[in-house]
Amino acid sequence: MAKTIAEVQNEILKLKNEKDICILAHSYQGREIIEIADFVGDSYALSVKAKSVPNKTVIMCGVRFMAETVKLLSPDKTVILSNKNAGCPMAEQFEKEEIEYIKKKNGDPCVVCYINTTTELKTVCDVCVTSSSALKIVEKLDDKDILFIPDINLGTYVKNNVKGKNIQLLHGGCPVHACVTENEVLKAKEAHPNALLLVHPECVPEVVKHADYVGSTSGIMDFAKSSDADEFIIGTEQAIVETLQFECPEKSFYPLSVNITCRNMKTTTLVDVLNCCKGTGGEVIELEEDTMKKAKKCIDRMIELG
Repeated sequence: MAKTIAEVQNEILKLKNEKDICILAHSYQGREIIEIADFVGDSYALSVKAKSVPNKTVIMCGVRFMAETVKLLSPDKTVILSNKNAGCPMAEQFEKEEIEYIKKKNGDPCVVCYINTTTELKTVCDVCVTSSSALKIVEKLDDKDILFIPDINLGTYVKNNVKGKNIQLLHGGCPVHACVTENEVLKAKEAHPNALLLVHPECVPEVVKHADYVGSTSGIMDFAKSSDADEFIIGTEQAIVETLQFECPEKSFYPLSVNITCRNMKTTTLVDVLNCCKGTGGEVIELEEDTMKKAKKCIDRMIELG
């Protein structure tokens, strides 16, 4: 007999309480998953939260690098990626050998990596950043020569807003955010002339330059909630439009583009989460101790500077 969404949610809630499981959901997850999560947020905030919870088992409803980051900060916990096929094209587009070669060829610059990178890649990076902390951390670095990886658009945003640094960029990035065009911005603003445009810095510069606010997913949500304005065009993943519609029903939210939909984030289903709770699904994240030790250095440096 078919089950309703509510029935599956109730089964998950029952099992997670019985088995003392903490469920983390990235903000880009579907509403049905967000409703059963203990904590919802961006990748780094969730990793920090996981470290402080008493639960020994954590399920990450997101993509692989997020589950790896949770494991890095909570090595003693059992960390489960809700769907083993949920990857991130941006995080996985460079190998550590490539970055080591580029670093050596360019005079050994300080390698600043976006948190959206694999654990393996973090082992050859000097400091990690999030989209909300990138400007502050790069400004604080004593190093003048910087290699910023992997997102060229976030890197360009940092380069345009931090003076006195020689920032080298690579042609990498989020294919979902990067697909939005300036023409789509102009059409959205024409359709909603009274709306403020809130954009993630992973979008291309031609899009970012039109924004009333540029910031991380959490920053966009906080801005929309606290703003006196009542109409917003949201330039990040579609799920944020839906979440804001639920949380601020008195305001209006419009997607900048229907193309800003992350298929990897949408890979995880509610039944995947149920199977994780049952012990029959997901993937337990295992990382070598030496790899974790090396990768954690750039995160520790981020915490120190951030």
